[in-house]
Amino acid sequence: MALGLYATVVLATSNYTLPRFIGSMAPHEAFPDADRLGNLTGAPPVMKAFRDGEPVGYVFLNSDFVNSTGYSGQPIHQLIAIDREGVIRQVLLVEHHEPIVLIGIPESRIIRVLDEYVGLDIGALVRKTDGDHQVDIVTGATVTVMVMDDTILRSAIKVARRYGLGGLQPEPGKSGPKATVNMELKQQEDWASLLGEGSIANLKLTLAQINEAFEHSGNEIAAARIEEGEPEEIFIDLYAAVVSVPAIGLSVLGESEYRNLVKLLESGQHAIALAGNGRYSFKGSSYVRGGIFDRFQVIQGDTSIRFHDYHHKRLRRVAADGAPDFRDVDVFRIPPELEFDPAAPWKLELLVGREIGPTEKAFLMFDQDYRIPDKYLIFPEPEPAAAADTSRDALTIPDPMAEDAPLWMKMWLIKLPEIILLLIALGVLTVIFFFQDWFVKRPLLTDRIRIAFLVFTLFGIGWYANAQLSVVNILTVFNSLVSGFDWSYFLMEPLIFILWGSVAAALLFWGRGPYCGWLCPFGALQELLNRIAKLVQLPQVILPWGLHERLWALKYLIFLVLFGFSLHSLGWAERLAEVEPFKTAIVLKFVREWPFVLFAIAVIVPGLFIERFYCRYLCPLGAALAFPGRLRMFSWLKRYKECGAPCQRCGNECMVQAIHPEGNINVNECLYCLHCQVVYSDDLACPVMIQKRLKRERAAAYSSTDGRQQVEQIIADLRTRRETPNEAP
Repeated sequence: MALGLYATVVLATSNYTLPRFIGSMAPHEAFPDADRLGNLTGAPPVMKAFRDGEPVGYVFLNSDFVNSTGYSGQPIHQLIAIDREGVIRQVLLVEHHEPIVLIGIPESRIIRVLDEYVGLDIGALVRKTDGDHQVDIVTGATVTVMVMDDTILRSAIKVARRYGLGGLQPEPGKSGPKATVNMELKQQEDWASLLGEGSIANLKLTLAQINEAFEHSGNEIAAARIEEGEPEEIFIDLYAAVVSVPAIGLSVLGESEYRNLVKLLESGQHAIALAGNGRYSFKGSSYVRGGIFDRFQVIQGDTSIRFHDYHHKRLRRVAADGAPDFRDVDVFRIPPELEFDPAAPWKLELLVGREIGPTEKAFLMFDQDYRIPDKYLIFPEPEPAAAADTSRDALTIPDPMAEDAPLWMKMWLIKLPEIILLLIALGVLTVIFFFQDWFVKRPLLTDRIRIAFLVFTLFGIGWYANAQLSVVNILTVFNSLVSGFDWSYFLMEPLIFILWGSVAAALLFWGRGPYCGWLCPFGALQELLNRIAKLVQLPQVILPWGLHERLWALKYLIFLVLFGFSLHSLGWAERLAEVEPFKTAIVLKFVREWPFVLFAIAVIVPGLFIERFYCRYLCPLGAALAFPGRLRMFSWLKRYKECGAPCQRCGNECMVQAIHPEGNINVNECLYCLHCQVVYSDDLACPVMIQKRLKRERAAAYSSTDGRQQVEQIIADLRTRRETPNEAP
């Protein structure tokens, strides 16, 4: 295991991946006509292939040149060989982690698609003298094949231009200063003006146009399966705009949404908005946590941009005056590392599929070109030959927070009010736990504080801030430890980071109870709903101890399964982690596809009758926290020797049955609600405390004046009776 982890870390820290694959391959495997491979040259690296001492071509890895991240969230590595005429001679799939290929579609089907690239002339493709390139998409692996196709072509074009292959020239240098976006222009326009000037681009396709396109595609089956309906019915009416440009963003999004977007954008990062109507949705419904939108991509130059679900935000409407109502309105943030230039032209490629069999589809691509209007650009004038201006007015000092500071710092500043409020709440909770002996002697105050805190957790931490921890966070941390840990990734969500810090501290003092019992929004939702259920007198079910104790094991088994899957594929583990209804119930507030909503309701409803049902038996996060919770340094929950034998008061009243019949508290299951400590200190509820109270009352009665007189009178009466022979003593 140690050697394996070491190898993983070493590979993860390498700048380029080609050496890892090429070293163990024979020359003819990498290049069909080669008998020898040369040394690595350039950055990214390329290896020359030789035959009889003469160079015949070049070998490179797609992922060294372009972003090849697939559906799994990890790169798809393909080894590509290209000859000196710019013709591809070999494409090998050397490593991938795509789940649909690993467990569903046979890899041989993907290999057959790659074989079709052999003989492709990259120079002719760029010059468009050899017809349009069509990708043979494998149904069920749309994203995977699109990524593979896109990265093969774009990496091959980069290599061909670097070495002048196939008549392509190296990338031309910049001919001077380029146009930039005028960030000071913020005049808002109505919908008609935006559309008329080209700030919003439009792609409209009717059923007739779609049917005609498939008819000319050459696929007879696809052509025969026409879209039923009126020919002029809208198939898709799609609009696109760069909303990180202030004037366009303010017009399309409105002031409030534009401000929210700016807070999320890193320096130099941009975003586009898409809005659509019609029979066909540009979004589709197959994207999930960590998934990719597979029906469209943005192309600018040799860069292709695909969006994950964490890049996007759904909006209710377009804010511009006169804008129509749209079925889909979404904003997509472009990853900053892709260096998108809003002043340069780009296009949106829309993928449309049509079923041609039970498991097969035919696909067509439709382009929507976009170029920002000149009114939003600043075109630099040639600099005069005079000496540079060294006056005070010519000096500019960049804003360090806008230019130099990492994005996570910006996120902490943006969320500073929420951070302060959360820290105050954590401080209050810490005071409660450290001074719990004082609080538990005031049952009504303790109960009211608990209800108020649960309401804050649900509405504030959960539904407002979306700061719901998940077992996925734990799996991600473990994965990052073996593949290259980076603090900045985890600092991006300040509230999540602070909560995990509080969990780590609480585990040392009290175990998992403080988070699970007080800070988990889904747990708060369950407990508050159960309190309402009790108010309306819904019957409460108490499971037999033997069954209850065995059901505890379910959540540990679920966690171990997720952990095992994460060792193989973090993407798969994230999908299986939907066993947590947190995303549906808390983050998305039940606005999701019906299977997820149905599952969330299915685990909430039993909690109306069995308090904290999900926490007790199914929660993998609670199971994960229970393991380090065993290392706690203190045991502050007090017990009497009479607890459990014979008294069962606390055990019967524990909301999650965490107290064993013999009286000891199972800290792995305890949610630290403090109810047992309230009973422990209550001289009207705890039998031990009741006896102590009665003794105090008897002692107090004897110590009073009236009490002493009554006792003396009784003693005098007893003496009188003893001295009287005719009366019994």
